[in-house]
Amino acid sequence: MSYILAIDQGTTSSRAIVFDAALRVVAVAQEEFPQIYPQAGWVEHDPADLWSSVAGTARGAVERAGIDTTAIAAIGITNQRETTLVWDRETGQPIHNAIVWQDRRTADLCQQMKDDGLEPMVTHRTGLLLDPYFSGTKVKWLLDHVEGARARAERGELLFGTVDTFLIWRLTGGRTHATDATNAARTLLYNIRQGQWDADICALMGVPLAMLPEVRDCSADYGMTRADLFGHEIPILGVAGDQQSATVGQACFAPGMMKSTYGTGCFALLNTGPTLVESRSRLLGTIAYQLDGKPTYALEGSIFIAGAVVQWLRDGLKMIREAAETQPLAEASDPSQDVVLVPAFVGLGAPYWKPDCRGAIFGLNRNSGPAELARAALESVGYQTRDLLEAMRADWPGATDGILRVDGGMTASDWAMQFLSDIIGAPVDRPKVRETTALGAAWLAGTRAGVCPGQAEFAETWALDRRFLPGMDTGMRAAKYDRWQRAVAATIGV
Repeated sequence: MSYILAIDQGTTSSRAIVFDAALRVVAVAQEEFPQIYPQAGWVEHDPADLWSSVAGTARGAVERAGIDTTAIAAIGITNQRETTLVWDRETGQPIHNAIVWQDRRTADLCQQMKDDGLEPMVTHRTGLLLDPYFSGTKVKWLLDHVEGARARAERGELLFGTVDTFLIWRLTGGRTHATDATNAARTLLYNIRQGQWDADICALMGVPLAMLPEVRDCSADYGMTRADLFGHEIPILGVAGDQQSATVGQACFAPGMMKSTYGTGCFALLNTGPTLVESRSRLLGTIAYQLDGKPTYALEGSIFIAGAVVQWLRDGLKMIREAAETQPLAEASDPSQDVVLVPAFVGLGAPYWKPDCRGAIFGLNRNSGPAELARAALESVGYQTRDLLEAMRADWPGATDGILRVDGGMTASDWAMQFLSDIIGAPVDRPKVRETTALGAAWLAGTRAGVCPGQAEFAETWALDRRFLPGMDTGMRAAKYDRWQRAVAATIGV
């Protein structure tokens, strides 16, 4: 039993990766699934798609690995965070589509709670801001808008969970209703200072405590899978939200270490150790990971649109056929043009938190074309990352101009990573193992199973693929970032 199966359930696809005991990738299976947009600003997933894509890729990865399932020591799960599901305790049937983290339907509710003066209390206890991004107001919306849901919830008939909890429930045949501390910390319902669900906030949201899953460590026993899924039972021993799992996979175990993941969105985490930093820059306080009952905290900056801006070029504008085409386009762009794209398609995340503003393009002229738009799209990710790092430096002295470890699909673009290094004025390290999110989940499960190395030895295995060093002139860096800031100000003001 020397293999680990990592399930990585993301926003646009589900992946499963088989790792060996040395945490090397043996086999990968991936499946995209549809995005549902009922109306502007709303984003949903069909729970059946989440489950079928996870079950299918898990079996597919094992088949491609050419191993028997009896060789799998444990399963680790990592997932898109904040996405919210409610289902029947007895039948397991969801009462509605999953409401995705990007969804903005509860913006008015969040604003009303802010107007009522509730945000300081909520932020102090949860580390989060009152924003539609998080799960709590999504649960309230479901209970208020699905016929009979609130009465059923109050009778104890319904269960809530983020995607990890839903998958654990399905994998174990309904025997385990649990989540880990990192996912709980993203619900707006969990007191990260006390390490428990906050009864006062749950009451404000109208969420019965009986709906909520048990909260466990990231490396813990989450039960055994149903025997019929893989031919026999397999223990689930590791769980973490995708960004926290990437933090573990990047071995950011020391206070002051930072990582940034570039997937659909971009999420930068700064390890602050045992200290929960109260941000003055509208960043989030969160749990980076929890082991042996002890939380390690982080400052987090969340960008809603990163890789999704490239998807927009492909699917919305039909300008490219695949993401890799953006690099040669950017390289061929006219350097004299200063086109700036603010990709606020679903509002702006940290440090602005403006859910109602929308995207804008500045600096177009008659000669602007696909090359300039591609460059502006890639540059927007670097600019937004600098926004986050500037806020982190303002919040915590430990956030220096140190190295930024990066991962995610966009890091394959050397052009984008070089611009990132240039605009933040700091080294950017891309690891050899790009699958850091799944790697983190695999290590959490594997170390619990006793087949993978401990924390210190695991950190030593981190290997550099390429370091990008800043080469941009200081004056140009300042001028470009100033244009970005003015563009954001104009976008917010529209």
